[in-house]
Amino acid sequence: MLINNDKKIIPFRNAGLEELMKVVNIKKIVNYKKFEKWFSYDYKITENEIDFLKELISVNELYLSYYNEQKLSMRFVAPILLRVNFQFKDVFDWYQNEIIAEINGFTFKGIPDFLVAKGIEKPKNPFFFLQEYKKSLNAYGNPENQVLAAMLAAINLNNSKKIIGSFVIGRFWQFIILEKSENNNYEYFVSKGFDALDFENLKQIYINLQAVKFIYCK
Repeated sequence: MLINNDKKIIPFRNAGLEELMKVVNIKKIVNYKKFEKWFSYDYKITENEIDFLKELISVNELYLSYYNEQKLSMRFVAPILLRVNFQFKDVFDWYQNEIIAEINGFTFKGIPDFLVAKGIEKPKNPFFFLQEYKKSLNAYGNPENQVLAAMLAAINLNNSKKIIGSFVIGRFWQFIILEKSENNNYEYFVSKGFDALDFENLKQIYINLQAVKFIYCK
């Protein structure tokens, strides 16, 4: 059950879109133009980075489909995040840190796999979320809904109008933008999928993550 009606708690891990829609006015929109600025960022990728991405594919492509969530995270996703290096100035990468926010009388809470935020001892003002490193979807663990719930919490904590994220299902990555209007309605947009075992797709994933640092972490 998603919502504990006695305590009005919505955990990220079991979040479902229909249940979220009962708490906030949120709608999914198909509009790939929303990602043009983000995905067209002019990042000058180096030869060393190209070699790193090619090697990452080479050592993982044969067995990646057999990886469980933890192994997929450690062997494939984490090396990419560490190479991008989200630790700079007063911004840090955070792993398995709880986020809690009150929205319309409900408590949204959970532990995202990864987020980028300011803070020293705990994250504050999140900029970017990445969820779930799963091999496949299942009825009680949809990473799109999980990251969306976390982003709803963060956009309210930040008192902001926009937040971005990504979710991973096995070899496939998708990116997500959540926007909040003046009347507290929400729209979110999901990108087309990127196959991380295809070099050109993986290079674009890497550039998209670099763009998070230089465009959105402000």
